[in-house]
Amino acid sequence: MKLLFLYLFLVGSDPYELEVQKARQSRIENLKGESGWLNLAGLFWLKEGKNSIGGASKNDFEFPKEHANPFLGQVILRKGVVSYLPQGAKKAHEIFPAGGKPIVESHQSLRWFIIKRGDKYAIRLRDLEGEYLKAFKEIAYYPISAASRVKAKFIPTQGQKLRIIDITGRSYEEDSPGKLVFLWEGKEYSLSAGGTLQELFIVFGDVTNQQDTYGGGRFLDTPGPDAEGNVYLDFNLAYNPPCAFTPFATCPLPTRENKLPIAIRAGEKSTGLLGHK
Repeated sequence: MKLLFLYLFLVGSDPYELEVQKARQSRIENLKGESGWLNLAGLFWLKEGKNSIGGASKNDFEFPKEHANPFLGQVILRKGVVSYLPQGAKKAHEIFPAGGKPIVESHQSLRWFIIKRGDKYAIRLRDLEGEYLKAFKEIAYYPISAASRVKAKFIPTQGQKLRIIDITGRSYEEDSPGKLVFLWEGKEYSLSAGGTLQELFIVFGDVTNQQDTYGGGRFLDTPGPDAEGNVYLDFNLAYNPPCAFTPFATCPLPTRENKLPIAIRAGEKSTGLLGHK
């Protein structure tokens, strides 16, 4: 209830602005949470065979020494199956079974699990007392504007693939359920969406990326088309990719078609994030 009164104080009684502020507050809570992006502390690409981990520099992968014993064990990659052999244990256990859900290992304030990108496997390390989490203060935003919520026409593109390049240079393809055609300041533009027909995911760039938003573009989520084939793009909810908060994420970049030649001055800025001005 106190939080609701705070929102009302911040934005007055405008229901739309209140809705946007609630969404922003929820996002910050998620960023700070145990599964959020702010606590990422490492990304280590596995080689086939044994990979030693721990706080000592002699390991293949060095974890934060202030939060880790010198030697924690070995992460073993064998033909797409990843196992973990803790220091002093006699038997390894699988932490990334083929087709299964990754298992999270923990030690003091550290959490780690396996991710797969293409045909490569990596340890994603979290530190619940990490430097980026402690340093985070706030996110800067453009002013909320009802004009930045626009109606778009959904054009199905079933079977079409988007060729995505991520920040590491890796490329891959993903399905695109449709293209969104909309007007911005009287001119027509379009964005290709990923995700599903029910929940669309858009990676877009615009002219502000050269100024006060993240240089690698921003993300936008939106429900799929309604019965009339319309989708509402609320750029007030455009948000920074994880790479704006941590160097240990692998973020997709906007496709060439999704780099808009206009300035979308709505949503999150990159001011103060990870060294951005």
